[in-house]
Amino acid sequence: MSALARRMGLLALLLALSMITAACANDTADDEATEDTAEVAEEEAEPTEDEMAEEEPTEDEMAEEEPTEDEMAEEEPTEDEATEDDAADASEGGVSIEDSCAQYEGVEVPEDFNVVLVTDIGKVDDGTFNQFANDGMVAAADCLGFESQAIETASEADYGTNIATALEADPEIIVTVGFLIADATLEAAEANPEVNFIGIDQFQAEYPANYVGVLFREDQGGFLAGAMAGLLTESNTIGVVGGLEVVPPVVRLVNGYEAGAHYIDESINVLKVYTDSFTDPAQGASAAQQFLGEGADVIFGAGGQTGSGGVSAATEAGAWGIGVDQDEYFTTFGGGSSPGSEFLATSAVKRVDLGVFNQIGEVLAGSFAGGIYTLDAANGGISYAPFHDADIPEDVATQLEEVRQGLADGSIETGIDPATGLPL
Repeated sequence: MSALARRMGLLALLLALSMITAACANDTADDEATEDTAEVAEEEAEPTEDEMAEEEPTEDEMAEEEPTEDEMAEEEPTEDEATEDDAADASEGGVSIEDSCAQYEGVEVPEDFNVVLVTDIGKVDDGTFNQFANDGMVAAADCLGFESQAIETASEADYGTNIATALEADPEIIVTVGFLIADATLEAAEANPEVNFIGIDQFQAEYPANYVGVLFREDQGGFLAGAMAGLLTESNTIGVVGGLEVVPPVVRLVNGYEAGAHYIDESINVLKVYTDSFTDPAQGASAAQQFLGEGADVIFGAGGQTGSGGVSAATEAGAWGIGVDQDEYFTTFGGGSSPGSEFLATSAVKRVDLGVFNQIGEVLAGSFAGGIYTLDAANGGISYAPFHDADIPEDVATQLEEVRQGLADGSIETGIDPATGLPL
């Protein structure tokens, strides 16, 4: 073998040995790296006892993180509270019965204290002001703790008889509902000075010290209903089904409705009718259907159950309806179970319940005084109901609330005489 061949063989041997050595070194390094990584991972995965003590919250910290039963009860309103919240959300002017209850907290109620309510023609579940007045009495009885009962009136001839029947219960207070029972109420108040009388919708030239007339700015309620109708109408024709024209609150509602609509658009055509009953839904429905035939697409009911019949007829036909006195979504429309509830835009609410509740509270607080007690937009006695199932555009809702606020702060006037209900 030549010298060159021997040298080339030696170099090849040396190169092979060096590659084997490098491979062994790499294996060793990989093993060391794996062991080091495992040690690091083990150290990170297994914290020390001190670290575990810091990471686990104490019992006090866990108590702070988990809400108590009281806190959970506050966070999750009951069905009644949710309904009350809906009503309060109707507008910024909402005043709840709970507010009134808190106002008279602590007043002493004599053991035999009792209150009797005499309805206008109709029943305590009529869905309008008889029911709302009874609601106020019952709420006061529940809040303050006294006995109460209601006597329902079938005809005008029964007014005096029913008040006499109420007096037989030896009540501290008699509540009478409606303009038409005013004369009989005044006569009874003058003959029974030891009994306090609360008359809903009753105006007198003079009141004895034991008789208060609870009055409302119905012109403002009608104005709100008219403004809503004016904002919703597409045909530029709207209608109102009123009750008896001889009843001033009805006249205030009807003329206020027209004024509210013209506040939005002077060109709106307002169809008006007065009926001869507060308890004839069929008559109201017939009047509404006639208005619909004349192009009206919004109907306001301003006549008790008669007006409600008109509202129902409108909504069942796919036109907008507006209720009155209390939130008719819960009365006329059964909380949304009746046909057409999605077309009940709102209701012009006059807080008859608040008037009755507060005057009963005034008797118990020793501050009852005869005369006139007026509820209006400024003190929360006149407002509008939530929209519920109705798809009311946001801009309409905003404008309606602006109108309510304007009535409350006096920047908007109805242009209606609050006494006669006639345009000024």
